Amino acid sequence: MVQYLNNNNGFNQWASMQQNQKKPSRFSGFLWWLFLFFFAWWVIGLWMRPQNVQTNVSNVVNIEESSVKKHSVNNDKIAFDVAGLRISNISLKEHVKDSKTKEPVSLLSDKNNFVEIGFMSPDTQIPNINTHWELKSDVMHYGRDVHFARNITVDGYMITVSDKITNHLNKEINIAPYARIIHGDSKIQSSVVEMGGVVYANSNLDYANWNKLNKKSFAYSTVRGSFGFADQYWETVAAIDANDQTISLKKNGDLYLADSNVAPVKIAPGKTEEINTYIYAGPRQGDLLKIASNNIPGITKTVDYGWFWFFAQPMLWMLNWLYALVGNYGVAIILMTLILRILIWPLTRKSFASTMAMQKMQPELQRVQKLYANDKARLQMEMMKVYQAHKTSPMSGCLPMLIQIPIFFALYKALVISVPMRSAHFLWISDLAVMDPYFILPILMGLTMWLQQYLQTPKTSKNVNDITASTQRVMKWMPLLFTVMFAWMPAGLVLYWTVSNLFGILQMYIIKKTTK
Repeated sequence: MVQYLNNNNGFNQWASMQQNQKKPSRFSGFLWWLFLFFFAWWVIGLWMRPQNVQTNVSNVVNIEESSVKKHSVNNDKIAFDVAGLRISNISLKEHVKDSKTKEPVSLLSDKNNFVEIGFMSPDTQIPNINTHWELKSDVMHYGRDVHFARNITVDGYMITVSDKITNHLNKEINIAPYARIIHGDSKIQSSVVEMGGVVYANSNLDYANWNKLNKKSFAYSTVRGSFGFADQYWETVAAIDANDQTISLKKNGDLYLADSNVAPVKIAPGKTEEINTYIYAGPRQGDLLKIASNNIPGITKTVDYGWFWFFAQPMLWMLNWLYALVGNYGVAIILMTLILRILIWPLTRKSFASTMAMQKMQPELQRVQKLYANDKARLQMEMMKVYQAHKTSPMSGCLPMLIQIPIFFALYKALVISVPMRSAHFLWISDLAVMDPYFILPILMGLTMWLQQYLQTPKTSKNVNDITASTQRVMKWMPLLFTVMFAWMPAGLVLYWTVSNLFGILQMYIIKKTTK
């Protein structure tokens, strides 16, 4: 990017004009309109968020440890424990906490962390957290007058709890199902990825991060919805297949609670009603969440792609596609960088031609600035004549830079939320989603940035009052500043920037050889 910030590009010419005139440029007006657009977008986003109200945390049901004996359920993806109404110790077999220990990632594994799916009724005795169910052929049974049969199945990362309730009484009964997820206190906060409670209600997704839940509680009324908790890579989200739900997020002591209460189901004498509850416990990965969305509404929206989602999603798709071809995410990032730079080659070539024109214009522009220094209106008019004569504009050299800004932020977001990138290896780097532990890539990035700047920047006047020379002296510190800043960035992002710099150096050489 730094090649577009040298002393002869349109940005510096625009800055020079700003110092010699009071009338704002068209570009400054464009920036104001851009600022107003994003501000309005932010305000409208706040206004359109699902309505929530503060609730009383003291109303949270006390959390007690169950005395029911546990049994295990598993498939090739996950394994978990079932203790009556509760599901806990969810182990993700294909993902490890640490590449050395090979210990699988676990969700809701600490004490009093669980998913609980139960019932409330004023008409009959219902199972509670300490009820001992009878297990027959993987189906849990409880009760006689009102019989509860619970079948828990698992497909991929989706857990389905199917409850069949048969009324053998001579009267109609009302059974109100509920589900709740208890999550331990999280010390991990992030300004990059949304983490904490998630609720999908009234066709909108609402985040309540840990800091928000520490301050207040939230309640939602919706026809169909989902709720749960998410961190950077994993999430546990549940949904009851029923209408007229009340969903809440709150904190109780050191634990967070997300729950859903459903309107009572009427069961006539001799009739059986079935209630299904779905739980997704696994990676925050788009293709997996799309499958889960068949049963859990709004779960695909829980992936936080950021402001530049329209770039982040295609870039993730391209990365995964290239990985399928080459088998290494580091190589895939290199190939993707080359593809992106080739796509913007025409713009870069045009920008370089404009930069060359700017260099030729320098003597004439300096003459005009000195001649009309006391006449701002005439100065602006004469400078525009110079630009028109050379068929260029003050901002023509900045277009490639402006295009790369959203690509940079989109790739940053894509890397920090990509589950496969979490443990991706490349050369000496064991995880492309975190910083380079040896700072080799940031140093290489800084060196290539300096070389690119050196090759792009021509000799200028030594006059300390010359704005071009002053800007150039400031720009000399940019490689060092970027090296320090990128030292803590994900290694995959620094790899992208380094390869982009190398390609820019080669591109500059080719354009110089082929452009008069």
